[in-house]
Amino acid sequence: MFPARFLVGGVALAVTLTSPGYAQTLPGQLSYPATARGDQVDDYHGTRIADPYRWLEDTSSPDTKAWIAAQNAVTFAYLAAIPRRDAIRKRLTEVWNFPRYSVPWKAGNRLFFYENSGLLNQSILYVRDGNRPPRVLIDPNGLSANGTVALTVAEEAPDGRHLAYGVSASGSDWQEFRVRNVDSGRDLADTLKWVKFSGLSWTKDNKGFFYSRYDEPKGGNRLIDANRHHKVYYHRLGTTQAADQLVYDRPDQPGWLLNTAVTHDGTFAIITVYAGSDPRNRLYYIFLDNPKKPKINAPVVRLMDNADAEYQFLNNTGDNFLVRTDFGAPKGRIVSVDINFPQSNRWMTVIPESKDALRSAKVVGRNLVTSYLQDAHSSIRLYGMPNPDDFRRGRGVQTEPGRGQRGVADGPLPPERGGLSARGYPYLGELALPGLGTVDGISGEPGDDEMYYSFVSYLYPRSVFRYDFKRRTNEVFKSPKLSVDPAQYETKQVFFTSKDGTRVPMFITHPKGLRMDGSNPTILHGYGGFNVAETPSFSAANIVWLEMGGIYAVANLRGGSEYGKDWHRAGTLERKQNVFDDFIAAAEYLVKEKYTSSPKLAISGGSNGGLLVGAVTNQRPELFGAALPAVGVMDMLRFHKFTIGAAWTSDYGSADDPKQFAFLRAYSPLHNLKAGARYPATLVLTADHDDRVVPGHSFKYAAALQAAQAGPAPVLIRISTDAGHGAGKPTTKQIEEATDRFAFLVKALDVRAGPR
Repeated sequence: MFPARFLVGGVALAVTLTSPGYAQTLPGQLSYPATARGDQVDDYHGTRIADPYRWLEDTSSPDTKAWIAAQNAVTFAYLAAIPRRDAIRKRLTEVWNFPRYSVPWKAGNRLFFYENSGLLNQSILYVRDGNRPPRVLIDPNGLSANGTVALTVAEEAPDGRHLAYGVSASGSDWQEFRVRNVDSGRDLADTLKWVKFSGLSWTKDNKGFFYSRYDEPKGGNRLIDANRHHKVYYHRLGTTQAADQLVYDRPDQPGWLLNTAVTHDGTFAIITVYAGSDPRNRLYYIFLDNPKKPKINAPVVRLMDNADAEYQFLNNTGDNFLVRTDFGAPKGRIVSVDINFPQSNRWMTVIPESKDALRSAKVVGRNLVTSYLQDAHSSIRLYGMPNPDDFRRGRGVQTEPGRGQRGVADGPLPPERGGLSARGYPYLGELALPGLGTVDGISGEPGDDEMYYSFVSYLYPRSVFRYDFKRRTNEVFKSPKLSVDPAQYETKQVFFTSKDGTRVPMFITHPKGLRMDGSNPTILHGYGGFNVAETPSFSAANIVWLEMGGIYAVANLRGGSEYGKDWHRAGTLERKQNVFDDFIAAAEYLVKEKYTSSPKLAISGGSNGGLLVGAVTNQRPELFGAALPAVGVMDMLRFHKFTIGAAWTSDYGSADDPKQFAFLRAYSPLHNLKAGARYPATLVLTADHDDRVVPGHSFKYAAALQAAQAGPAPVLIRISTDAGHGAGKPTTKQIEEATDRFAFLVKALDVRAGPR
């Protein structure tokens, strides 16, 4: 859903489904399965709120399973009757069948990368030894019969001899970590369970790695129960998980999320601490001292402990840390911090704030590679770095838990004492990109002479580039070949004005020579939350939509990170209505400029974007011809009671707070449906193993919307089995879901053109 960042109050009401002979009939011919209404009523600060479908929150109950089967039977019968559905599936399969590559990364003399030949359910992890041909290291397609076991994370030891990796079944956020010998291709006995929201990072002695996990659940339902007390552990190769060393936990902060990364020089372990999904985080560290004999037991030092800004550790030279932050710079800057003098008035700004949002940075060779968002598309700018001899290596700091530094001041000298110049790093230029798109997956380490990165846009499939810092050359390393010609289409960026006068960007992709007569079927997509930017991406499914004469538009709503901290904050808490106003204004722009018309306009969004679709459908049902809310947060009064939901209160707020309850209730999709209203054709999408946004959100919303609908448009719910929130979804399931989305829209929007 959002960057991984959850009390169970009230008891689910056990209600038996009414007899199969009774069903609700929609004007027309479609009849829905009966959904029993319970008498659950909750008191929120003196306001009584009915929750008649509370029983659907219990996804493991026989009644809920029967409801799922009945709803799916109606939905799939409806979709199967659409004549062009098979042709859509066939064309999607054809277009989807092209090779896809990840950005490669190095360890020792080895190169690791993922590749999917086209229609594999899961990408295969390969390794190349020196100049030898690549060989398969892990093929997850053999881990399950239906392709629903996916690789989630892979991190090689510094010497490249072992690789720790994670697997997840049926799209669950729960992972199991394993270790593979890279030479033999066989797994060790090491198996780590109950891992969630965790990376892993090896110590430089190649003997073990840091990771984070929860305690083993004791009873209950692990797909919906709240996740609390994330802990950092160190696992040593060849030992059992029971022997893992607890490195750090915070019993007083059950909602914190902890992730650990060892610095390139191996002398520090950096612990990044998040209070849920709030981008304002904390930076702690452990001084490991000798990389060959790291001191795992060393105390944790709280370097930046105010949670007053976003902090991303980039690199260190001795005791000098390079950090990207938005402290005092809403669009981001990079500072040099001497950990012996960590006060903010002693920081040196080496890359100042600019007019564009600085989203990430990475040290490669003696270069600082910075990634900016310039009106929601990538700009990669290169800076030179000082010679390491400019710093004098410190001895580290001796600490006591919670006491801060009491060490020595022999790190880099502050500028007033002749240290690093406060004028910043020299600007070397901007990387030439193929167009307006997204760069991600930058791969390279300090000391490397080259880096790899990927570029993607709406009409440019993900391609891998290699940049040589010595020769200053930029060349394609891997590029897929499509069975279609994207040159038939074009992407433009437009700007529209929201309700309060804010200027908002939007990307629009459509066939060339488009007739602007309001007759074009259009999908408007949005997200608008959790500091996530909606930047250009490539989708084989969207190419098929374009072939059908469709338009695909993406609005860069407030709540994201497109323009830095202020843009994000403008779409949070009591300001969340700004996100909905932006999306409505985007739809009105498309209609006004005659790209489409309301009967031809569908809206889509997943997760927080599913909330978006549900909220604006309630507020402006006449503006849209169809709605596709996927895995959405639909019950804004109870979202924080399940799995990781409590982590989202930084963006949403909580109904436990009287003031926040008021604005949450005002837009909650579930609680603002009106009986007797005419809603657009709606296909709700969710999955039975979604343990990020539990499917009870969509179940309750679909039941309530079916009961409220007075118009002729269908209200259906498609519940995918053996699938989760989206990550790791096998190719077959992706094609099936895209087929059904487009088939639904063919009928709902009266799409005349068929797939080629």
